[in-house]
Amino acid sequence: MKATGIVRRIDDLGRVVIPKEIRRTMRIREGDPLEIYTDSDGEVIFKKYSPIGELSPFAAQYADVLSRTLQTPVLICDRDHCIAASGMSRKEVIDRRISTQLEELMESRRNHVTHVSDTRRLLPIESLDKAAAVACPIMASGDVTGAVVLLMPDNGACPGDSELKLVQVAASFLGKQMEE
Repeated sequence: MKATGIVRRIDDLGRVVIPKEIRRTMRIREGDPLEIYTDSDGEVIFKKYSPIGELSPFAAQYADVLSRTLQTPVLICDRDHCIAASGMSRKEVIDRRISTQLEELMESRRNHVTHVSDTRRLLPIESLDKAAAVACPIMASGDVTGAVVLLMPDNGACPGDSELKLVQVAASFLGKQMEE
């Protein structure tokens, strides 16, 4: 934990304002859930809550099955980080931040499918030079909670309808699991 040098007072309703600079760097948006931790030293720690993070062992199994079926790397991300990966080195991607491109795709609630004519690639993870073939947002109770991403195969083949459908099913299934 590192000190920021910023001090805030609690108001008469028990509220404290998280400074804009911290919200921006930590990607905390209006309405984001925060988990509150305390310890015996009197520290109070706010941590972004990731509903899909609760499913990370289950998401990892789903990513493994999907990756083996399609023989292509698969990533499952929450709104900030990659929480599960298969078909590639997990150390390369787990807990790494998602790109602003993937974040914008999730916010727009649209799917991404790479076509032969695409000149701009969707790079889903910061500092990772592997493009997405298909990306679908995970929706739970009407809110975007993450995304399922199928990376481009080594042979560079563009995805077809079956790959899109499988990734959509994965995203829908994970969304339903979070609602229960």
